[in-house]
Amino acid sequence: MQNLYDPKAIEARVQTRWNESGSFNVTEDPSKEKYYCLSMLPYPSGKLHMGHVRNYTIGDVVSRYQRMLGKQVMQPMGWDAFGMPAENAAIANKSAPAAWTYANIDNMRDQLKALGFAYDWDREVTTCQPDYYRWEQWLFTRMIKSGLAYRKKALVNWDPVDQTVLANEQVIDGCGWRSGAPVERREIDQWFIRITDYAEQLLDDLDGVEWPEQVKTMQRNWIGRSEGLTFRFAVNDRDQQLEVYTTRPDTLMGATYVGIAPQHPLALEMAANNPALKTFLHECSQMKTAEADMAKADKKGMDTGLTVAHPISGEPLPIWVANFVLIEYGSGAVMAVPAHDERDYEFATQYALPIKAVVEPIEADPDYNINLRPWTLKSGRLINSGDFDGLNFKDAFTAIAEALAGNGKGEVTVNYRLRDWGVGRQRYWGCPVPVIHKADGSIEAVAEDQLPVVLPEYTEFDASGSPLKKDQNFIQTVDSDGNPAERDTDTFDTFMESSWYFARYACPDADAMLDGRAKYWLPVDLYVGGIEHAILHLLYARFYHKIMRDEGLVDCDEPFKRLLTQGMVLAKSFYRTQANGGKVWFNPTDVEAITDNDGKVNGYRLIADGEPVIEGGVTKMSKSKNNGIDPQSTIDAWGADTVRLYTMFAAPPEQTLEWSDDGVAGAQRFIRRLWNAVHADFEPGNGVDADLRRKAHETLQKVSHDLGERLNFNTAIASIMELTNAIIAHTGSQAARDEAISMALRMLSPFVPHATQAMWESTGQAGLIIDAEWPELDHSALVRDTVEMVVQVNGKVRAKMQMPVGVDKDSAEKAALAEHNVAKFLDGLTLRKVIVVPGRLVNLVAN
Repeated sequence: MQNLYDPKAIEARVQTRWNESGSFNVTEDPSKEKYYCLSMLPYPSGKLHMGHVRNYTIGDVVSRYQRMLGKQVMQPMGWDAFGMPAENAAIANKSAPAAWTYANIDNMRDQLKALGFAYDWDREVTTCQPDYYRWEQWLFTRMIKSGLAYRKKALVNWDPVDQTVLANEQVIDGCGWRSGAPVERREIDQWFIRITDYAEQLLDDLDGVEWPEQVKTMQRNWIGRSEGLTFRFAVNDRDQQLEVYTTRPDTLMGATYVGIAPQHPLALEMAANNPALKTFLHECSQMKTAEADMAKADKKGMDTGLTVAHPISGEPLPIWVANFVLIEYGSGAVMAVPAHDERDYEFATQYALPIKAVVEPIEADPDYNINLRPWTLKSGRLINSGDFDGLNFKDAFTAIAEALAGNGKGEVTVNYRLRDWGVGRQRYWGCPVPVIHKADGSIEAVAEDQLPVVLPEYTEFDASGSPLKKDQNFIQTVDSDGNPAERDTDTFDTFMESSWYFARYACPDADAMLDGRAKYWLPVDLYVGGIEHAILHLLYARFYHKIMRDEGLVDCDEPFKRLLTQGMVLAKSFYRTQANGGKVWFNPTDVEAITDNDGKVNGYRLIADGEPVIEGGVTKMSKSKNNGIDPQSTIDAWGADTVRLYTMFAAPPEQTLEWSDDGVAGAQRFIRRLWNAVHADFEPGNGVDADLRRKAHETLQKVSHDLGERLNFNTAIASIMELTNAIIAHTGSQAARDEAISMALRMLSPFVPHATQAMWESTGQAGLIIDAEWPELDHSALVRDTVEMVVQVNGKVRAKMQMPVGVDKDSAEKAALAEHNVAKFLDGLTLRKVIVVPGRLVNLVAN
């Protein structure tokens, strides 16, 4: 056995041994407790980044720990392979999305294997392959038949050049981000799934999962349950009503106008004979409609000339078309109360509309000035509200709701901010929507025996829109009666694939969407991923899981029992400013520090030319600032174990991690330190074995708690480092040292699986350390004969002393006074008081 630590050779040898023995392939075993550990699957961009490394190392550490506890552990990996990045890369590289995607998968799979992750590669899924997406097509056809999936017209951002729908973030200054063409707001047929039918379940079931409270709050806010009042304004001189919903019925008497969306049927009707209004509606169609954009946009509107009757007072209120009212939300109409809503206030002041205060603070408040700003708080009492004057929010809610219910104009309702999930995309690289358009205009789902509808993997691809729309071989088909028909050329939102992949891992070879193995493995016991997925991905996956439950495919309500959201990886950034004011960014690996004789950093320079660069601060690793650290080059330089150990030790998992080359070097120094200790010649001596045994079992107790309960990996590693120091300093028996080394190696192996295997073998163990049992805690080893007590003089620590457990007050005081350093600080003073905290502290008060 070699005594030199050679990471490259060791890691290659150990990985070969794992592969030959199929170490991480797992099957269902009802006699064992299962543990399903899952990290969010990556998009196959071609190269891992350090965020991937951190995410997947967390999952791997937990998986290996749970395995050593004797559980049946599944840890799979796959590829979220559809989506626009592949189309964009294909255009840029003059390739095809499929070829680009599969090549990237092969490269990233090799990188993951190099890091030694304990994945069951037999369970690998690739979402762009027909054997995967056929089953989401199958489920979608079931949703169509049950009415859960439906098609309706919806407003979208339309790029007339690329002939595709754009997300709001793809519209830049009113133009398509890729084509540069002015974007149009079009109403086209879109596919939706009724996620709103599950809103209450999605909200209530959050109480049963072990997720960060921050994530639960984000989901609750997105679902947005509210109890309010739905009521109707009668349109004057017409047999027509406008329905609105409000959570502030207490302000109803302060409504001074009604706002309707530019796409509201009433707005379109009035624009037919009003050129100015028609022009205004067209201008509104060019606006972004994301809520964040709407909040920042100038409030604009136009009077329709129509009025409604206030449902209680009968007062006529004008109907205005307002650009801040969205047709997608509620009925596309709102009651406007400028005195108590900032958006309504901004609009009213711009168009000189009345502002009527109907709520005032109960106690004097200097911020209450309706002439300067709206009062938006619910706390207050009603004024200028007739019979409702003096009521607080709760009582006014009830009284106004009863008044409207009494005349049939309103009722209390529960509403949700959540809207149905639009799943259709007018793009190519995605799962085809399994629908046929018949000659008579009707729609039918593709028959089960005709699935999958396979996406053609074209060998050429350009920027001229989806090739599916031009491929008659794909489009032309027959319906269930054998008559000519056309396939739908939309593809699914890629959230569809990532909403059920976790279940397919359980049975990737099933000739069905899922089989009984899914019920064995689900729910996922620990799900690891970035907090940026806290809303949409997690919400859609929870929704999809409930649909599968209702189909009888799974038997639990939630897919992910526990969630860990890891922090971002940060690094320093460096740049130079160009003559035109732009910045050129340099990778940190191409920059070196300029230091003085004392080692103080005075600046940085580019290694290539020796010229200075400017430090741009510590930021998230990104392509835009060229400050990403390549995991592969780091593995090549330091070894996978070092990279794994550093990413787990540098910061708690939920916090950001600032990359440090010195920290990486420090991680390897520790591995070498333990390696040298294991291989060192040891001469037994007369030291106390109990001290090392106690340290080993105290470490085991802490590491077990950190890995199993707290998921705090940095503190676990710190404890193992302390144990290593104790092993090196040990002067007692060989047996105590061997026990401590065995425990240290097993505790460290989830973090450093290759080197610990090599060290395990060098201690005479023939098997794989991953098959070893987690050390067993010996409570008797934790028992101490002595305890360390701190001695203070006037509150300042002057000595520490070892005392017998249970020492009495007088003995502790006597021993404290006998300490040389204590006596020095008492010299010339009169002892006034002695405070003894048993087993912890002696404080001597003197003057």
